[in-house]
Amino acid sequence: MKIVVIGNGMVGYKFCEKLRAKLPFEEAELIVFGEEPRVAYDRVHLTDYFTHASPNELEMQPRSWYNEQHIILYTGDPVVQIDRENKVVHSYKGREESYDYLVLATGSSAFVPPLPGIEKEGVFVYRTIEDLELIKDYAPKATQAAVMGGGLLGLEAAKALLDLGVQNTHVIEYASRLMPRQIDHNGHLVLQSKLAALGLEIHTNKAAIEITGAQAITGIQFADESTMELDLLIISAGIKPRDELAKLAGLETGSRGGIIVNDHMQTTDPHIFAIGECALHKGMIYGLVAPGYEMAEVAASTIIDEPIQFNGFDMSTKLKLIGVDVASFGDPFPPSTEFRAIVFEDSLQGIYKRINVSNDGKYLLGGILIGDAADYNMLLQTTKNKIQLPLNPQDILIGPRGEGAQNAGVQNLPNDAIVCSCESVTKGDIVAAVKNGHETFNAVKKCTKAGSCCGGCTPMVKDIIQYTMIAEGKYIRNVVCEHFQYSRQELFDLIKIKNLHAYDEVLDTYGHGDGCEICKPVISSIIASLWNDMILQKGNETAQDSNDRFLANIQKGGTYSVVPRIPGGEITPQKLAVIAAVAEKYNLYTKITGGQRIDMFGAHVNDLPNIWQELIAAGFESGHAYGKALRTVKSCVGSTWCRFGLHDSVSFAIRVEERYRGLRAPHKMKSAVSGCIRECAEAQSKDFGIIATDKGWNLYVCGNGGSKPQHAKLLAADLDSDTCIRYIDRFLMFYIKTADPLTRTATWLNKLDGGIEYLRNVVVNDSLGVAAELEASMQHLVDHYKCEWREVVENPALRKRFSHFVNAPAEKDPTVNFEQMRDQKRAVEWK
Repeated sequence: MKIVVIGNGMVGYKFCEKLRAKLPFEEAELIVFGEEPRVAYDRVHLTDYFTHASPNELEMQPRSWYNEQHIILYTGDPVVQIDRENKVVHSYKGREESYDYLVLATGSSAFVPPLPGIEKEGVFVYRTIEDLELIKDYAPKATQAAVMGGGLLGLEAAKALLDLGVQNTHVIEYASRLMPRQIDHNGHLVLQSKLAALGLEIHTNKAAIEITGAQAITGIQFADESTMELDLLIISAGIKPRDELAKLAGLETGSRGGIIVNDHMQTTDPHIFAIGECALHKGMIYGLVAPGYEMAEVAASTIIDEPIQFNGFDMSTKLKLIGVDVASFGDPFPPSTEFRAIVFEDSLQGIYKRINVSNDGKYLLGGILIGDAADYNMLLQTTKNKIQLPLNPQDILIGPRGEGAQNAGVQNLPNDAIVCSCESVTKGDIVAAVKNGHETFNAVKKCTKAGSCCGGCTPMVKDIIQYTMIAEGKYIRNVVCEHFQYSRQELFDLIKIKNLHAYDEVLDTYGHGDGCEICKPVISSIIASLWNDMILQKGNETAQDSNDRFLANIQKGGTYSVVPRIPGGEITPQKLAVIAAVAEKYNLYTKITGGQRIDMFGAHVNDLPNIWQELIAAGFESGHAYGKALRTVKSCVGSTWCRFGLHDSVSFAIRVEERYRGLRAPHKMKSAVSGCIRECAEAQSKDFGIIATDKGWNLYVCGNGGSKPQHAKLLAADLDSDTCIRYIDRFLMFYIKTADPLTRTATWLNKLDGGIEYLRNVVVNDSLGVAAELEASMQHLVDHYKCEWREVVENPALRKRFSHFVNAPAEKDPTVNFEQMRDQKRAVEWK
């Protein structure tokens, strides 16, 4: 059997994966044509490309996977003609391939409205990595940008512009609200306020009629006669199915686009299938990846003569847009006569929840969640499986972290409940995997693929694993690793009680075996968090993470980075001159970071103590960029310079950073102090952030930037400076004491029973009676702080360790060369 696939996006790739699982290569020849010059990649996380992800990191599978699966892949070579009579396809580069079955996975393209001037320079669409690269190159020229379209993809595009540093960014939406297919008007208002706080200007009820400018865009003219000056525009006004090949081949298409298919994903030619966003099933185009994956399964099953049907797909979705949870499930807009709505709104926290309950109060029909979607999975399953609601349905909204929803429990879900919609994995599949010995999330993920795509089902998968193990009579303990039969929190207390200061002492007292790369950094972190001893002292140096061993982050090519601390981002001209001199002397590449300090890259390990010595002499100290510790406390200029500033944010940021410098924790931490609610220091995206008010400081905790952003939550308001510091002491020590290894504060809070209310009771109200102990523990760490760089510089025995090998020569290798990097050099040839 010979099968040709046209299109190598996520759905085309998934078809290949599913077919190969059903038919080995000896039974089916599989050939794929892709229009883009690369293998299939994850479009769901496309925006990550602007922040940290490379094209390789976004790949669904590397090119080698196709070779291993005996799949012939032609990239950068789209099919231009289908000869249905002879069952042959013709590609742009002149290739001809015959087929027994043909699968069209051509996806969709961006809908571009036919506006005058739409072809001008500076106007982009947002669909592929190539589109993103064009935007990335153009963005430095832009001072004011806009996204046309306030749907899911449009808001992602707006986030991309913020990531690129275009601070003056607008979102233009034709409808009266953002995300009109997912949320209602009140939800729109909450979302709009949260986006506005991030610096986005939202314009609804706006119909563009012309793009102005000579060759490049200069603005937009609207139907209401208003205008907007712009020098960059991203079009995200919807999608249109890529059905042009099908039309040329004489296949039936819909009046508004899309290749018409039956329940088996067959077109009007039974030997040709269409799947994904190009397929029109019962008048519906599905713009999510999960329905496309289901279509791929249906098509593959039909081809091997084990037909199953595609019966439509639930369009419930949960996303984190620009750090804001947005979810809709079931039917968010049922007919008004068939439901009663229960609404919870917290304008202070920016949370809006609405559930639609049947008139008799027994069943959940659907709903909308904004700002807090922790209960999405259980609410979705409650809806899909018609699980009866509690006597007071409002409990599922106002209970602590959705306890009402959790009371139904995963145990009440039927075995055929779809838990992972991306891979169509049921609760029964997960239970069976656990019973067959796959008792960790990673093992279940590998066995069933649950949680391997968007990851939205991960919490529920873990709950089912735990529930199944308990039902099987197995005792569950969150132990560190096979060498320690204790959790991190238990080890923290035991190490403190026994006054242990070295990894070997802990292993001898509470562990067995030789230890491993999991438990060694965990124990080292606990010891550092308890005693603040020098981490490279005898017995601890080899137990550290690789970066901690040399007090610097290892980079590509084996060199290291040097990142001195610059508290609050404040630095004198004299210190700037020292950094410049050191960077020039040691041929280091320099970069200003988002945390308001200067990184220097390309240092050799044997040069590190010499570099540190010169920096220390100028008043610098370690910035702990290599450790699971406090990194930076970012600040705006505050009342000293800013006309909006309420308090001196720089001085307070310096005080905070100098207090918590070197503080070791389960994961790295970042902080910020903003001098007013304009939030220029972005305090609400930090592990703990402080914002000035007329009456003092508001303290926010457990925020997170990066790949999984989450807004911090308000812990306490209108605090004086000393009280704010005292609450931070308690918060940080409680986190250090109770969090699992490598758990950021945001994840820790999400898993904390009772959520922010419980944390507030512990920290502010001292409900556990441990406030004094937590404050004393922090003060001990503050009093015993020492700069690790200085410890190495002033200790000959420690300094001797900074060489690649014990017998390494003192002189540098003249054969090592370094490449030019834009207008600077990471390093140059040694002379």
